[in-house]
Amino acid sequence: MILSCQNISKSFGTDEIIKQASFHIEDYEKAAITGINGAGKSTLLKIIMKELEPDEGTVTIAKDKTAGYLAQNEVVDSSRTIYEEVLSAKQPVIDMEQEIRRMEAEMETVAPEKLEAFMEKYERLVHQFELADGYAYRSEVTGVLTGLGFCEDEFSKKPDELSGGQKTRAALCRLLVTKPDILILDEPTNHLDMESIQWLNYKGAVLIVSHDRYFLDKTVTKIVEVFQHKVYCYPGNYTAYAQKKAQVRAAQLHAYYNQQQEIRHQEEVIAKLKSFNREKSVKRAESREKMLDKIERLEKPVDDMTDIHLQLEPCITSGNDVLDVKGLKKTYDGTVLFENAGFSIFRGERVALIGNNGTGKTTILKIINGMVSADAGEITTGTNVHIGYYDQEHQVLHAEKTLFDEISDDYPNLTNTQIRNVLAAFLFTNDDVFKRIGDLSGGERGRVSLAKLMLSEANFLILDEPTNHLDITSKEILENALVHYEGTVLFVSHDRYFINKTATRILDLHEQQILNYIGDYDYYLEKKDVQRAALKKELQAAASGTDSSLQEVQAAPDMPGQKKESGGRKDWEQQKKEQAAKRRLEHELQKTEARIEQLETEIGELEAEMAKPEVAVISARVMELHTDLKHRQEELEGLYERWEELTNLA
Repeated sequence: MILSCQNISKSFGTDEIIKQASFHIEDYEKAAITGINGAGKSTLLKIIMKELEPDEGTVTIAKDKTAGYLAQNEVVDSSRTIYEEVLSAKQPVIDMEQEIRRMEAEMETVAPEKLEAFMEKYERLVHQFELADGYAYRSEVTGVLTGLGFCEDEFSKKPDELSGGQKTRAALCRLLVTKPDILILDEPTNHLDMESIQWLNYKGAVLIVSHDRYFLDKTVTKIVEVFQHKVYCYPGNYTAYAQKKAQVRAAQLHAYYNQQQEIRHQEEVIAKLKSFNREKSVKRAESREKMLDKIERLEKPVDDMTDIHLQLEPCITSGNDVLDVKGLKKTYDGTVLFENAGFSIFRGERVALIGNNGTGKTTILKIINGMVSADAGEITTGTNVHIGYYDQEHQVLHAEKTLFDEISDDYPNLTNTQIRNVLAAFLFTNDDVFKRIGDLSGGERGRVSLAKLMLSEANFLILDEPTNHLDITSKEILENALVHYEGTVLFVSHDRYFINKTATRILDLHEQQILNYIGDYDYYLEKKDVQRAALKKELQAAASGTDSSLQEVQAAPDMPGQKKESGGRKDWEQQKKEQAAKRRLEHELQKTEARIEQLETEIGELEAEMAKPEVAVISARVMELHTDLKHRQEELEGLYERWEELTNLA
C-alpha cells in the first residue's frame, strides 16, 4: 500500500463536500477518481497533497515513497524556456554532473596522500550519477517533451508564448521526469491530443482525475467514485465500473420499489381494517401500523441527472448529399495545413474529424461555416441543409441576461421545466440558472452555447470539441442525444470514448490529407497504420513522378474502409456494403468461437467418461463414446481452420 485515506471529511461552511471517505492505492496501481463537476474530486487531491486540511480523517503515504502532483492549470516559471523548465526537475542530477566535472578538473592537482580518498569519493559520486541515469537525463527530457506533443523548435519558447494547454503539458513533462512513486494528476488529459494521451503510460502508481473514459478504460484498474459526498471503490476499468454501478443501482431500485409496494399494500390493508370500525379489526390495524413503523425505510437511489434526456429534432429533412468538399487548401504563415483535401458527408452520418493538435481540424470547420477563407477548393452543401455550428469563440450570448432568460427568450415555447432540464444537462442546476452570462467563465459560456445549439432544430450539426468542460454524466447525456439524432453531425474531438459511442465514420487529417475510415475509433486504430503507409507510398510516388497511386492499395479486398472520399452515391452504397460485410464476418466469427468452446467442453466430458473404470469394461459403451468423440474432434478441427480464415479476414 503506497497511499491510504481513512475517514476523510471536508466541508466549506455549511456545504458538505466529502463525508467519511476511505480508500487506498497499492504500489504500481492505476486508479481514477470520478464524479460530476463539483463532487469534490479536486478537493480530495488537495487534501492528499496537504494543500488542504481535512475536517477529520488521515492521509498516509508509505515511508520512503514520493508523490508528484499536477493541479489543474499548473503554473510554470515564466523566465525559463520550456526545455529549461523541464530540465530544472533534474537539478540534483545536474549538480552531480557539475561536481563530477569539477573533480575531474582537480585530479591532476590533488596531493598524492589525498588521492586515494579523493578517488573513492569520485567513484561513489559517479556510481550515484549512473544510478540516477545521469548519462541519459538530457535525452530523457527531450523524449518526454516530444512524447507529449512538443516539437523541437518549440523547446526554446517561453511560457508566455504558450497556450494554457501547452503550459499544462510543460508542467506535466517536468513532473514526469522526476519519476515520483505515485503520480497524482488532476484532469491532465484535457490538454493532450490523442497521440500524447497514448504515449502517457507511467510505470509507477497513478491516481488521476479524468473525464476521458477511453483513457480510463485503457489504463486504470480501479475506480474511486465520489458520489453524493461519499466515496465508493470499484475494481476494474471505467466500463467495468459503469456496468457494476448500473447493476448495483438496479438492485437498489428493485429493493426500493418492492418495499414501496409492500408499504402501500400494508397501508391499504390497515385502511380497510379501520373502515370496518370494529374492536378486533381496529386492533389488528394498530398491530400492523406498529409493524410498519418498525420497517427501516430504504431511500430511493438517485444518480446525478439520470432523469434528464436531450432530444434533438431537425426542423426539416435534408437531401441525401449533405456536404461535398473538394481540393481544399489552407496555408498559415507559409506553413501548409492541408492541401487537396476532400471528403463527402451524407444524411444521417455522424462523422468525427480527428488529428493531432495544429493540423487544421478547427480551420476546416471554420472554412465550411464561411468564417475563414480557403486558399483553394470547393465546398458544396446539399438541398435543405441547415447548419448549426458550435464554436465557443463565436457563439452569440447576451452578457446582461441570465442563463434562464438566454434560453427562454430564444425558445419561448419551452416550459420552465424543459429549460431547467436542458441547463441541468450542461451542469447548471438550482440557482445557477439565474446567473448572468457576463459572470460566467469561458467554459461555462461554452456550455450555454452548446445547450442553445442542441435546441436549434438544425439538421447538420458542426461541433468543435463539444465535450470540453463536461463531466462524464453530461457527456453521456449528449452522446445519447446525438446517437438518436435524425440529422447529420460533423465534429472535432479528442475524446475517444465519445467518438466510439457516436461516430459512424472517421476522417483523419494526417500529412495534410484526409483519410477515411468507415467505422468507429477502435476500427480506425486497427487500420490506421495500413492506411497511412499507403498514403506515404502515394506521396513518395507523386514526389518521384511515377504513377503509383493510392487507388491500387485501396482496392485490396482485405482493406475495407480505405478509400479516399470522392463523393456520390456509388461511394455511399459501397460504404454500406462494406459495413454489412464486416458485421456478417464478425457475427460468423462469434458463432464459430462459441461452437469451439462448446465442443471443447463436450470432448472433455467424453474423455472423462471413457476414463471411468466402470465404463471401460463395457465395450459397447466405449465404442459409442469413441464414435461421439471422433465426430466432435473432426468438427472441431474444421472449425479451427474456419476460425483462422475468419480471423485473417477480420
